[in-house]
Amino acid sequence: MWQRLIGFVGPIVSLCTIGFFASIALAITPPEIRGQGDFQISSDMHGEALTGYEFVKTDLQGFDLSEADLRGAVFNNSQLQNANLHGADMEDIVAFASLFDGADLTDANLTNALLMESVFTDAEITGADFSNAVIDKLQKNGLCLRANGTNTHTGVSTFESLGC
Repeated sequence: MWQRLIGFVGPIVSLCTIGFFASIALAITPPEIRGQGDFQISSDMHGEALTGYEFVKTDLQGFDLSEADLRGAVFNNSQLQNANLHGADMEDIVAFASLFDGADLTDANLTNALLMESVFTDAEITGADFSNAVIDKLQKNGLCLRANGTNTHTGVSTFESLGC
């Protein structure tokens, strides 16, 4: 009887071991390429479906991400200076310590975005929706000084969405 039980448990232990090592391999894969297959970054990603992609320590300066679906994307420590994010859906993004200086965020949806330690110097935010976004107080105060317009998709004013 024990031989039968061991014969049954052996393959299960082998499958668990394989799963364990596969998990380790995924954990040591750099996050900037994890789960993204053959995705190629290009300077023109206008209208692309990039939901959940990870752009960690990525230089996207001047890139066209306008009208892109970036929901749930990660931009940690990335450079987005002068990037075109006009009308991009950036709901639920995480952008820790990223630079949006001079970026065009006109009519972008940043609802529920986590934007801690990110910088928005001279970013164009007319019509951007920052509802429930987490932004450093200093950055929020600067954004409130130039907040105007209403997001055409959500109907929320930039000023109100920032809680100015």
